[in-house]
Amino acid sequence: MASSSASRWIRPEVYPLFAAMGFAVGICGYQLVRNICINPDVRVNKENRAAGILENYAEGEKYAEHSFRKYLRNKSPEIMPTINSFFSEPENN
Repeated sequence: MASSSASRWIRPEVYPLFAAMGFAVGICGYQLVRNICINPDVRVNKENRAAGILENYAEGEKYAEHSFRKYLRNKSPEIMPTINSFFSEPENN
Protein backbone atom coordinates (compact mmCIF):
# COMPACT_ATOMS: atom_id res chain seq x y z
CA MET A 1 0.00 0.00 0.00
CA ALA A 2 2.79 2.43 0.86
CA SER A 3 4.66 1.82 -2.39
CA SER A 4 1.60 2.49 -4.53
CA SER A 5 0.93 5.72 -2.64
CA ALA A 6 4.55 6.81 -3.03
CA SER A 7 4.60 5.97 -6.74
CA ARG A 8 1.40 7.95 -7.21
CA TRP A 9 2.67 11.18 -5.58
CA ILE A 10 6.44 11.13 -5.98
CA ARG A 11 6.94 11.61 -9.72
CA PRO A 12 9.25 13.93 -11.64
CA GLU A 13 6.23 15.99 -12.70
CA VAL A 14 5.52 17.07 -9.11
CA TYR A 15 9.10 18.06 -8.19
CA PRO A 16 8.50 21.72 -9.13
CA LEU A 17 5.39 21.71 -6.94
CA PHE A 18 7.40 20.31 -4.03
CA ALA A 19 10.07 22.96 -4.60
CA ALA A 20 7.54 25.81 -4.73
CA MET A 21 5.71 24.58 -1.64
CA GLY A 22 8.98 24.08 0.20
CA PHE A 23 10.07 27.59 -0.68
CA ALA A 24 6.74 29.05 0.49
CA VAL A 25 6.85 27.11 3.76
CA GLY A 26 10.45 28.26 4.26
CA ILE A 27 9.49 31.91 3.81
CA CYS A 28 6.59 31.52 6.26
CA GLY A 29 8.85 29.82 8.78
CA TYR A 30 11.47 32.54 8.44
CA GLN A 31 8.89 35.28 9.00
CA LEU A 32 7.44 33.45 12.00
CA VAL A 33 10.84 33.04 13.66
CA ARG A 34 11.79 36.62 12.82
CA ASN A 35 8.62 38.00 14.38
CA ILE A 36 8.86 35.88 17.51
CA CYS A 37 12.54 36.60 18.09
CA ILE A 38 13.07 40.27 17.19
CA ASN A 39 9.70 41.99 16.71
CA PRO A 40 9.35 44.62 19.47
CA ASP A 41 5.54 44.21 19.51
CA VAL A 42 5.63 40.47 20.22
CA ARG A 43 6.25 39.45 23.83
CA VAL A 44 6.46 35.75 24.61
CA ASN A 45 7.37 35.65 28.30
CA LYS A 46 5.06 36.83 31.08
CA GLU A 47 7.28 39.63 32.42
CA ASN A 48 7.40 41.42 29.07
CA ARG A 49 3.66 41.00 28.50
CA ALA A 50 2.96 42.61 31.88
CA ALA A 51 4.91 45.71 30.82
CA GLY A 52 2.06 46.83 28.56
CA ILE A 53 2.64 49.16 25.64
CA LEU A 54 6.22 50.36 25.42
CA GLU A 55 7.23 53.68 23.86
CA ASN A 56 10.44 52.31 22.35
CA TYR A 57 10.58 53.93 18.91
CA ALA A 58 14.26 53.18 18.32
CA GLU A 59 13.73 49.43 18.58
CA GLY A 60 10.71 49.60 16.25
CA GLU A 61 12.67 51.66 13.72
CA LYS A 62 15.51 49.14 13.84
CA TYR A 63 13.05 46.29 13.20
CA ALA A 64 11.28 48.07 10.34
CA GLU A 65 14.42 49.35 8.58
CA HIS A 66 16.29 46.07 8.22
CA SER A 67 19.30 45.61 5.95
CA PHE A 68 17.37 44.03 3.05
CA ARG A 69 15.02 47.03 2.90
CA LYS A 70 18.02 49.40 2.98
CA TYR A 71 19.58 47.44 0.11
CA LEU A 72 16.42 47.66 -2.02
CA ARG A 73 15.78 51.33 -1.31
CA ASN A 74 18.10 52.57 -4.09
CA LYS A 75 17.29 49.84 -6.61
CA SER A 76 15.01 50.20 -9.61
CA PRO A 77 11.64 48.46 -9.08
CA GLU A 78 12.04 46.34 -12.21
CA ILE A 79 12.46 42.61 -12.38
CA MET A 80 14.28 42.54 -15.73
CA PRO A 81 15.49 46.09 -16.48
CA THR A 82 17.36 45.16 -19.68
CA ILE A 83 14.33 43.53 -21.29
CA ASN A 84 12.09 46.39 -20.11
CA SER A 85 14.34 49.01 -21.65
CA PHE A 86 14.68 46.98 -24.88
CA PHE A 87 10.91 46.91 -25.42
CA SER A 88 10.00 50.33 -24.02
CA GLU A 89 12.69 52.64 -25.47
CA PRO A 90 12.45 53.59 -29.15
CA GLU A 91 15.16 52.46 -31.50
CA ASN A 92 17.85 54.98 -32.40
CA ASN A 93 18.33 54.57 -36.18
